[in-house]
Amino acid sequence: MTHILETDRLVLRRLATSDAPFIVELVNSPGWLKNIGDRQIRTVAQAETYLLNGPLASYEANGFGLYLIERKVDQTPIGMCGIIKRDTLETPDIGFALLPDYAGKGYAFEIAEATIDYATHTLNIPVISGIVLPANEPSIKLLKKIGLTFRQMIQAPTTNEELMLFDNQRV
Repeated sequence: MTHILETDRLVLRRLATSDAPFIVELVNSPGWLKNIGDRQIRTVAQAETYLLNGPLASYEANGFGLYLIERKVDQTPIGMCGIIKRDTLETPDIGFALLPDYAGKGYAFEIAEATIDYATHTLNIPVISGIVLPANEPSIKLLKKIGLTFRQMIQAPTTNEELMLFDNQRV
């Protein structure tokens, strides 16, 4: 597996179709469903399709994407984090999600901070955004903690939900 970066406790690596069972678990976890949305991924085959058309396609098209977060100590997959290029945003944005058992342990901050550093210094992406539902207070707090600043409210193109747009652009 291709490692992207390591922190004290975590490894960020490329996703593979063999990660499909984990993807089924993650995208159907309560936090994902509430804050990201139902992707209608219920089977391993659907997860493989998601991986092929999402993260794996992004690696080829953009040189980056969402990656798997693993704990170093036991190689347990605990979530995803990475940089996403959306047609609807001017700049790439950071995305992250953890399984509920791993929330509140500092993992999200540890990997998100390292991902911002990687995006800025290795990928040479000068401005990174973050989008979040206004009710998702833990993610808002994390975006601020990793140096992003609220800029404006935007509408999600497919759902018309109001989202908060953050970025790390120096004004």
